[in-house]
Amino acid sequence: MNKVLIIEDDEQISTLLQEYLQKYGYSVEIVNDFENILQAFLQVQPDLVLLDVNLPRYDGFYWCRQIRTKSTCPILFISARADKMDQVLALQNGADDYITKPFYPEVVLAKVESNIRRAYGSYALDKKIRKLHVSGLTLFPETLELQYGKSKTEISLKEANLLELLMEHPKQVVGRVHMLDVLWDDHQFVGENTLNVYITRVRKRLKDLGLGDVIETVRGAGYRLNLSEEDQS
Repeated sequence: MNKVLIIEDDEQISTLLQEYLQKYGYSVEIVNDFENILQAFLQVQPDLVLLDVNLPRYDGFYWCRQIRTKSTCPILFISARADKMDQVLALQNGADDYITKPFYPEVVLAKVESNIRRAYGSYALDKKIRKLHVSGLTLFPETLELQYGKSKTEISLKEANLLELLMEHPKQVVGRVHMLDVLWDDHQFVGENTLNVYITRVRKRLKDLGLGDVIETVRGAGYRLNLSEEDQS
């Protein structure tokens, strides 16, 4: 049974979400102490977080960053703030998706199921741990780890999916539309800035590992990984 943690100060909304998700077999906990959200997260150890932006004292962006220091579990924002910049900020701070209020519970359920399936799907458990290797850069898609030389770092699921696309086609242009199709189930609500945010985050991950700007922007087409192709396994 997958565990969901709801961080929402509107009791009516949090109760509605809890009851709806429980009907479909999820174990759901609600945060009531907004001073110690990270402590609650560590205690519950959820598989997924539903997080509001407007919270007492510190906002959801702050708590998203705090959770990201401890976990790569999917984080879905649910907020009445529909401005594109808020959605970009959510992604920049480590979120995996953004749902605007008012929402249909069916949409929330679908996104929860989608992110749970991608992060922990049984299909992944039946496979050997894969690794993609290009010129000393190694990606472990199932364990969400990235390694270059002796340096290693954890990455988010979306970052791993994006890197996997680029590493499967080194030196080739991967189109923006194709990336959006692979990274998001329904990208018609995903703005142009969303993909840019993830490209920036992946570039930073690579830079932290000691690689320069190896992801090239091909104007009007997409992106290309400028590393030589080596054996991949």
